[in-house]
Amino acid sequence: MSRYTATTADDLKAMLEAIGASSVEELFDAIPEGVRLRRELDLPAGMPEQDVYAHLLDLARRNTSAEDEVTFLGAGMYDHYVPAVIDMLLGRSEFLTPYTPYQPEISQGGLQVMFEYQTAISELTALPVSNASVYEGPSAVGAAGYLAKLANGKRRFVVSRGLHPHSRETLRTLSRGYGTEVVEVPLKDGVTDPDAWAAAIDDDTAAVFFQQPNFLGAVEDAAALAQAAKDSPAVVVGSYDPIPLAILAPPGECGVDVAVGEGQTLGNRLDFGGPSFGFFAATEAYLRRMPGRIAGETKDVDGRRGFVLTLQTREQHIRREKATSNICTSQALNALAGVVYLSWLGRTGIVELAELLLQRTAYAREALGAVEGVSALHEQPAVREFAVQLDVEDLEAVRRVIARCQDAGLNPGYALGRDYEEHPTGLLVAITEQRTKEQIDRLAAVLGAAVAAERSADREEVRA
Repeated sequence: MSRYTATTADDLKAMLEAIGASSVEELFDAIPEGVRLRRELDLPAGMPEQDVYAHLLDLARRNTSAEDEVTFLGAGMYDHYVPAVIDMLLGRSEFLTPYTPYQPEISQGGLQVMFEYQTAISELTALPVSNASVYEGPSAVGAAGYLAKLANGKRRFVVSRGLHPHSRETLRTLSRGYGTEVVEVPLKDGVTDPDAWAAAIDDDTAAVFFQQPNFLGAVEDAAALAQAAKDSPAVVVGSYDPIPLAILAPPGECGVDVAVGEGQTLGNRLDFGGPSFGFFAATEAYLRRMPGRIAGETKDVDGRRGFVLTLQTREQHIRREKATSNICTSQALNALAGVVYLSWLGRTGIVELAELLLQRTAYAREALGAVEGVSALHEQPAVREFAVQLDVEDLEAVRRVIARCQDAGLNPGYALGRDYEEHPTGLLVAITEQRTKEQIDRLAAVLGAAVAAERSADREEVRA
């Protein structure tokens, strides 16, 4: 130990006496015996800086990024192009370094970013109020559940099976603390079963949850799903992919009370899982129950335009039992990327992008549908993602098909059997503007060859 940290036995004894403890062991009495380590940490010896860099580089090379292969993998995170202007603006110190704008007189830039972001989300969702973002999509779904429970005091959540598996898992986990139960409604022909949906909603339903487009890529009848809950106390929650909102009916026009979603597609990179942001918009009826921060526009004593945090119903600001949220870390930098991206696209550009996705998705569905051993899992309209079924044995066979495609430098999509036992041989294929017609044709060829190889291997195994 250095002379700055060395402690003699006498020094230690004096310190313990000063705080009224008889031994160091007494300081840890509150920690249960079963979770105490009772040994030194098993850490490797220190390394010189250049060796650390080489070690981290070696670890990084074990990963495969979307720049290393042609990827059709989506399932909630997508390989969209991120323009250079986003990195340039996010790297500015006035945006990169601030934390929480508690002092509005020195935080006008950050507060205005939040305000402009909220405006963009409100326009995108056709709902009058938006917060300044939450952590990510699934936690936004969970927060919407808590909002509903606070609003009506009911104890049942009715959830479409088309909601993202991570969102359903998050809602179930949080529901244990909320004291609510989650009732799942199955899919029929790729979309939420309307009869089962209506039958599941009753007077004890706190909220209903669906996704648009759903996890299988199918476009739901959002207005009908919302209408089915209107005679109940339930809050209607829609989890939306923001880019298809450019061409789909927005939640505010479909009777949705709360619209949430994952914001990664709006100018945020994949980055091996994050960070990203979740968006949260609602009708004015739920304004005071919304989680996180809301930035408001005001005027100072001289009549000049200014921005402040308003309706701060977080646990740092009011009594914990009255708080609507415990979100403690701002996602403002990621939300800034979102509003820069939307501004970069503009009102016309986002429509053109969504239409491009629609066209390329239709081309990809047709191309894969013509491949032997590949068939459509459903026939519902799709915007950017669609599900197919592979003519192979099981989920493990699908994984082998995916591995064969990856060996050819192409990731064909997400194995649906990981989350949907009813679709053990399903594959979810995602399209972005980065995927060209030539790459889609290559997907059809590579996937067809991989499926044929797997089927041939199965036949050989049977003969053996």
